[in-house]
Amino acid sequence: MKKTLIMLLIITSFINATSFSKSKKILTKKIYYDNQNTFYCNNPYKQQKVNKRYKTLIIPNDDFYTPRKKYYKSGKINTRAKRVEWEHVMPAYNFGRQLKCWQNGGRKACKKDKLFKKMEADMHNLVPAIGEVNANRSNYRYGAGSPKVGQYGKCMVQVDFKGKKAYVSDDIKGDIARIYFYMSERYNVKLSKRDIKMFKIWNKQDPISKWEKIKNKRVYKLQGNKNRFIN
Repeated sequence: MKKTLIMLLIITSFINATSFSKSKKILTKKIYYDNQNTFYCNNPYKQQKVNKRYKTLIIPNDDFYTPRKKYYKSGKINTRAKRVEWEHVMPAYNFGRQLKCWQNGGRKACKKDKLFKKMEADMHNLVPAIGEVNANRSNYRYGAGSPKVGQYGKCMVQVDFKGKKAYVSDDIKGDIARIYFYMSERYNVKLSKRDIKMFKIWNKQDPISKWEKIKNKRVYKLQGNKNRFIN
């Protein structure tokens, strides 16, 4: 009994002390260490030493991904097309806008809000994505259809900037649905009827993968809770 209480205290203190920056390090070193492929494009990546610092960079391969824009408007190389970022599947805007701090000043105003920090750092909602794709997807909702391939080379993702939607491959739609259901239930984030209907279909059409189960177990050990929608 005493050991159980001690473990609960350790887990609780870890969760309270965690942050988005800490979660990113944990995900890199202790969760995805043996599955280093980006979420949307399946592009392999690895830790590389750049100017005496390690950075998570993709392994360039046109069979997986080709940058939409190789250069910024300034003429400089688009560095986000090379690096891996930890993307919130349910965007921070979606779970943050329900909080008073967000309503008073957006994400910057929520930096010290304990609940927001917990939601922002939740590893169940974080996946490795190529920086350019993460930036382009922004806080757009997912579209029900299939992506038109070509925007990012052979990567199975499409961002509709005018319609403010992102279209993804069928083999990750179930992953997305189960993450959204988890975030909605855990943090009382309301989903639209349209999204609930779509995610229920995605959940059935794309069964739980072996990797989802592995990640769920690893996050549970380090964060202290499971995504119950992944059995």
